[in-house]
Amino acid sequence: MEDVEAFAARAVAAMNDEGLAWVGNPATVAALLSLAADAAHGVVRPAAPIATFLAGIELGRSGGDPAALEAALTQIRAAIPG
Repeated sequence: MEDVEAFAARAVAAMNDEGLAWVGNPATVAALLSLAADAAHGVVRPAAPIATFLAGIELGRSGGDPAALEAALTQIRAAIPG
């Protein structure tokens, strides 16, 4: 199975937007995968893409600021039961 970070880097390259390079950052990938797992197990599997999409929107609005990602993760996790 392919490395997720390599996939993220290729997907960003395919979108032809250098401003999205932060998406392939290993810390960003790990944070989004962790959030997806929490949503999938705490709600239902289809909640994972919704949770990561919301985090991505907030991260994009901030220009890739890690603090914004942390804030979004905290806010989204607060909506996960348990």
